[in-house]
Amino acid sequence: MISGLGVLWGAVTLSFVGIRLAPGDTVDLLVGEQRRTPELEAAIRAEWGLDSPVIVQYLRYLWHCARGDFGRSYVLQRPVSEILGSQTLPTLELTAAALAVAVSFAVIIATSTAQRRWSRAVANAVELTLVSTPPFWLGIVLLSVFSFQLKIFPVAGNKGFASLVLPALALGLSLGAVVSQVLRDGLERALEEPFAVTVKSWSVSETALRLRHGLRHAAVPAVTLTGWLVGGLLGGTVITEAVFGRPGLGRVTVDAVLAQDLPVVLAVAILAALIYVVTSTIVDLLALWLDPRLRTGARRGEPR
Repeated sequence: MISGLGVLWGAVTLSFVGIRLAPGDTVDLLVGEQRRTPELEAAIRAEWGLDSPVIVQYLRYLWHCARGDFGRSYVLQRPVSEILGSQTLPTLELTAAALAVAVSFAVIIATSTAQRRWSRAVANAVELTLVSTPPFWLGIVLLSVFSFQLKIFPVAGNKGFASLVLPALALGLSLGAVVSQVLRDGLERALEEPFAVTVKSWSVSETALRLRHGLRHAAVPAVTLTGWLVGGLLGGTVITEAVFGRPGLGRVTVDAVLAQDLPVVLAVAILAALIYVVTSTIVDLLALWLDPRLRTGARRGEPR
């Protein structure tokens, strides 16, 4: 709980400092096309609290965030919570779909190629290619083949499940390639353990041995890595949403940074940090479920 609050505080602080160090003046943005006068500048600074010292602005913002008030957008003149509320769901849908693609790809490739020399070599080549390919370039290729030529999936927009398939593949395959390498290495080590010999003596099929027994022993490092890489998925949605013409936080974030719309930028940073904290908590719980030894160590107060 304390570490999660620390992550949220750090995200807000770094975003606040970064925006303050950026060139330009927020007042210029708020004045817009109006005739600039000292009186108008003073009124704007007083209305938005910009006449206070930076430390006072920072502490005031922390207090408002603690109450769930993220302020009003400088540019759109709308509550920030309203802006994010209309764009968060599409981004979360894309992130969840990409994560499902990554996990499915990793499990299928790892379990089918572990301890199999030739298929492992082919899998390594495929994984290296996917890891080296930027998601936006893969997205363009997928669009060219499956949207423009085969016309199976829509070119752009957010119109149901079909419009989610290609961006999820573009974003999730590179992550799945990284996770599959770690999962396969763990699975190969698990299949060499004494328990694997015992299970084989029960006349259990090779597939059942890998999926029901070996995979659970090998999954903890892969699950931990996946939790760390979720942050990369959130960052990758910015370009992926642009390539596929999808709504979401990516476009909102880019526009807010370019316009120095401080309330929106800080709110997005808090949301991203919150998602990361929740994901890390889920990963810790999954690790405890997968490996009972971690639960024993936690009860004894031993470091994990």
